[in-house]
Amino acid sequence: MRAATRGDGTTGEDVTHNVLTIKSIPTRLAGEGHPEELEIRGEIFISSADFEQLNRQMVAQGKNPFANPRNAAAGSLRQKDSALTAQRPLSMFVHGVGSRQGLEITSQFETYQQLEAWGLPVSPYSRLVASRQELLDFIESYGQQRHSLVHEIDGIVIKVNDFSTQEQLGYTSRVPRWAVAYKYPPEEVHTRLLDIQVDVGRTGRVTPFAVMEPVQVAGSTVERATLHNQDVVKAKGVLIGDTVVIRKAGDVIPEVVGPVVALRDGSERPFVMPAACPSCGTALAPAKEGDVDLRCPNGASCPAQLVQRLSYLAGRGAFDIEALGDKSAQILASPDAKGYTALTSEADLFDLTLEQLEPVQTLATRLVDAQKIPEDARVLGYQEVEVTRTVKGQKQTRLVEKAQVQVPEPYFYTKPTPKKPSQPTKDTLKLLDQLEKAKEQPLWRVLVALSIRHVGPTAARALATEFGSMQAIRDASLEDLASVDGVGETIAASLQDWFSLEWHRQIVDSWAAAGVRMEDDRSEAPERTLEGLTIVVTGSLEGFTRDSAKEAILIRGGKASGSVSKKTSYLVAGVAAGSKLDKAQALGVPVLDEAGFLALLAGDLPSL
Repeated sequence: MRAATRGDGTTGEDVTHNVLTIKSIPTRLAGEGHPEELEIRGEIFISSADFEQLNRQMVAQGKNPFANPRNAAAGSLRQKDSALTAQRPLSMFVHGVGSRQGLEITSQFETYQQLEAWGLPVSPYSRLVASRQELLDFIESYGQQRHSLVHEIDGIVIKVNDFSTQEQLGYTSRVPRWAVAYKYPPEEVHTRLLDIQVDVGRTGRVTPFAVMEPVQVAGSTVERATLHNQDVVKAKGVLIGDTVVIRKAGDVIPEVVGPVVALRDGSERPFVMPAACPSCGTALAPAKEGDVDLRCPNGASCPAQLVQRLSYLAGRGAFDIEALGDKSAQILASPDAKGYTALTSEADLFDLTLEQLEPVQTLATRLVDAQKIPEDARVLGYQEVEVTRTVKGQKQTRLVEKAQVQVPEPYFYTKPTPKKPSQPTKDTLKLLDQLEKAKEQPLWRVLVALSIRHVGPTAARALATEFGSMQAIRDASLEDLASVDGVGETIAASLQDWFSLEWHRQIVDSWAAAGVRMEDDRSEAPERTLEGLTIVVTGSLEGFTRDSAKEAILIRGGKASGSVSKKTSYLVAGVAAGSKLDKAQALGVPVLDEAGFLALLAGDLPSL
């Protein structure tokens, strides 16, 4: 009836329209004896063989191939157009159940067998083992064949089979005690370090990264890996031109382990940190004496920093503008094929118009007939492509020479044709609509969106709760800012430093003029009934996400802590509360259920 992503564990995204296109997932259960309600949990994936075929098709169509199966599957599942999702080779394996009203089964493995009988796709690799040695043999066996399975794996999940024992073991605040993941050691491979370049972040921090010959590691092609800072480069002892050992930390993040010194031939050279910003040419320097990191101080007009700040302010923790992704931020803030830039500062973001977006172009990679290369195209290379056509019922295959080219095309508008003029894309209209809606976000999200160093969601909520308006925060003294619970001297100083710059104040003033909300409506704000109280929330609550529970505490003047101590006033324990509940009981901290938490928020001291 419904399919949703896991999301933050409480609130996910409805993807029913896309999951209905996945052939391995039945729309009706087979067999009989179905329970009244059943929530099935599993993983959507693309098999290794299907992924290779999908990438071959992408290249043949002149498109960039996907980096790895995990990203391709996630992106396909979140497509707005289910017709596009249907073209992707998605599969699913069921790994558990949630709600199970009327399902009279007592064990995990029996559940898998029943789900399979009802026509659901269950992993063919699951086994029921009865001893430690059987378990170790299973782990060793799949460690040897991990790259020859239907999909890549980075470990084995071991679950207690009996449901009653699972209930007795319960949960910690993060994970079940009845299941554990055994991770295989990271796969290490060799490749050549072609260069070390640098990225510029939203606060100006300049980070070296390795550019390598593409190599397969842990199921995906890797050609870049961060090197953090110049001291890390020296500590690893890598030289440009080295053969290096790389792996994926947690089988996810590419990491350069070090050089293979024995393979050096004398042509290698050391990395020299640039003295100037590669984006704007400004001299690099530490933010303060003793800092290891070098930064570009030209935040006002450095294109690379603007791109990163736009991506950050569009994130879920700030304005939550889904249509403003990394690619759109890059296109908005960087000169296009004709040197045109739609934005030179985020100050003008909320004043964007269709007229400003219409001339923006990007270089698109296309595969065209070698005899029909557009005049404004840059040829990247040539290749022969098989073309199959059906003529009078018979398939005919021939080789056609194609050219891979880069051509300038509109980004926010459609490409004009003889029959249809250029017009705004659906994503462009969505971007402008979401920018308008973002103006109504609460004050704390606006503070996060400003990219003030050290000011994340927690400090922003505390500041918004304490002062209520952007102007009050700007006018506050260092002492007043530092005295806010959860802020302190470092964040207070960072705030005042940020507002001391004219171009920063211009962003706030321009947003305010465009209609961005700069003050919370305190007439609807609850009374500050939790002043002086420190409250810890653990487990799952029916009426709150972890963030909304925290916000409910902060807006009433309380402190939302993440750990239990003697100073904790109350612990709110939801479903599957774990070690924090144990510690609170040992320390004699009052424990509230959800009803007690609601009473506390209403200003009624719960009877304990």
